[in-house]
Order: sequence, then structure tokens, then C-alpha cells
Amino acid sequence: MNSELCKRLGIAFPLFAFSHCRDVVAAVTNAGGMGVFGAAMMSPEELEEELSWIDAHVNGKPYGVDLIVPNKFEAKGEDIPDAAILAMVPEGHKDFADDVMQKHGVEPGDLDPVRAEQLVFRENISAEGARRSLDVAFSHPIALIANALGLPPQEMLERGKAQGVAVGALVGTAEHARAQVAAGVDVIIAAGGEAGGHTGEISTMVLVPEVVQAIAGSGIPVLAAGGIATGSQMAAAMAMGAAGAWCGSVWLTTAEAETNPVVKEKMLAASSRDTVRSRSRTGKPSRQLVSAWTEAWEGKGAPTPLPMPLQTLVSEPALHRIDLMSQKGHVGAQDLATYWVGQGVGLMNQAMSAGAVVQDFKEDFLTAFERLGALLED
Repeated sequence: MNSELCKRLGIAFPLFAFSHCRDVVAAVTNAGGMGVFGAAMMSPEELEEELSWIDAHVNGKPYGVDLIVPNKFEAKGEDIPDAAILAMVPEGHKDFADDVMQKHGVEPGDLDPVRAEQLVFRENISAEGARRSLDVAFSHPIALIANALGLPPQEMLERGKAQGVAVGALVGTAEHARAQVAAGVDVIIAAGGEAGGHTGEISTMVLVPEVVQAIAGSGIPVLAAGGIATGSQMAAAMAMGAAGAWCGSVWLTTAEAETNPVVKEKMLAASSRDTVRSRSRTGKPSRQLVSAWTEAWEGKGAPTPLPMPLQTLVSEPALHRIDLMSQKGHVGAQDLATYWVGQGVGLMNQAMSAGAVVQDFKEDFLTAFERLGALLED
């Protein structure tokens, strides 16, 4: 596609695939889009291993990395020992999670050791942890690095400019977009409330033109995100001024994705109404697939979710055990199993490879473009 963004990043089609799965990232990059590897839960050593694998499988084609370095989280900037952080998680929240599991026949066991392992997330979102992850990311030939929550760290911006790596940031309002432009980002990802994972409340259809107008004249491209699962939706977003599409959910049901197979099947059968935006998983609002687990946290008597990263220490160990049990055929665990996904899940009705999804996007985009063009013919 003949666009400034495609030329700058060296891609043929401005479809960006956010994924925690390296296979998806490589497949989309090799198909002409840009895979963006989500690294929030990885240690620097794990990130090095994954990026080295991607390097070996994309033949020099461009890809990106997505980190989470939030501007606000519990105990940010404080030198608090891990044991003290774990002690900050109320017993009532842990008991509630255990009770939900037990009501569905899943024995929680001792999840405290798993909680200790989850503290890598706290380390990763700290200033020092982010610096270590940045060192790894910038040691690889990435073309884009994005921050998913708030303004990117100054070091990310400076190193991006020094090494010619575009710096992106996700926003949920026009005000956030203006702040990101003022901070010096190179790409804005306008994520509507339909999106999976951390998201705001404004719909993509409204947010994209608002953001485009808000930063008009800046020369900063806007990628549309949130509920986009087809090429025609991508074309609609670009008709509103977006330079491309940033998608995450649509890759979760691909052959390459590491998504729990039980959850994959639930997603393929889900409608667009089968998601919920809740703070119960990370402490910040994030959209996920409705299940018995999410319904319990939204129900009467459920405790108020804790700030990030404390809520993660409640939910992730439990959901990890639920995933394991669900894949062993445990019916109660299958009812509880969930994952982040956007409202576009209602359009994700067929399992296919990531490369085939990219091809479908291209064909559907062209069909939509031709359909609109035909309306202007004499």
C-alpha cells in the first residue's frame, strides 16, 4: 500500500497484529503486515529468547514489541520487598477466588508460590524493569516499540529516536492523544472500548475521527483499534482518517496462537455480547470473554478489585490453574475459563492460520474499497 506509514516501517499492508505468541507475530510479518510481540509478562531473559526466535523466522522483515509501563500503579517508585507486596493482597480477595473455584469443583491448592512467580509483572512495569526490557528490545532489529498504558517512558522515546525505531502509544481519548503527541510519540493507536484487554469507554467509530481531528496537522499517523476483525472494518477506519488497523483479538483463534484450546472454542462460538469490561483481572478496566469467573467477580458480594498489580496476584494464579484443569477435561474449569478478547469475537467464527487472516483482510479491504468507489461512478 502506498502510504507514508508503510514506507517508513517497510511493510506492504498496514495491518498490525498484537500477540503474545511469537508464531503469530512472525506469520503476520511474513504475510506483509507487522507483528507486534506483547512482552508484559516476560522476564528480560525470556524476551531475549522470544525476540531471537522471531529474528530467525522473519528474514529481516519488520516487527515490533509492545510493553506495559503504566504511569500509575500500587507502590510505584517504592522499594518494597516482594514479601511485603504479597502481604498487601487481602486474604478476603484470595478467599473469594478460592471459593469461586471450589463452587465449580476446582480445588485451588496453594496458589501463594504462583503469586510469587507473578511478581515478574511488577518488576517489568517498574522503571528499572522497563529499562531492562528496553535494553533487550533495542538490541534487536525492531521497527516499532509501543507502550500500552499511558505516556511512554522518556528513555523509550529517546532511544527510539536515536535508533530510528518508531514509538507508539495506545490512547482511549482525544485528550490522551494530544498528550502523546506533545510527548513525542511517532504513532498513535486509538483503541476503542470494543477492544480486548485494557481499554477505555469510547467506541472505535467515535474515537478514531476524534483522535484524527485532535492531532490534525501533527503528521502523526493514527492506527484504529477495537473490535476490528475484517478488512472492511479496516477500510472504514481508514476512510475516517486512520493510517491502518491494530488488531489483537482476531489472532487468538488462529492455528498459531497459544490460546487455551478450550477458550478458542468458546471464542469461536461467542457473540459480540459475550464480553465484559471489568477491573477484576488486572485492577484496570480490561475487556474479556464472559465466563463463570467474570460473572462471579461482577456479582453481588464480590470484593472491589485491587489496584494494579495486586489484583493480578489474585486473578492470574487462579486462572492459570483453571486453564490447566480445563484442558484436562474438567467441566467446572471449562465454565470458568476466560481470556482477554474484544467485541469483534462475534466475527471470529472460523479457525484459520494467521497468514490466511491477513489474506482475508486484504481481500475484504479491496472489496470494500471497490464498493465505495462504485458509488462515485457515473
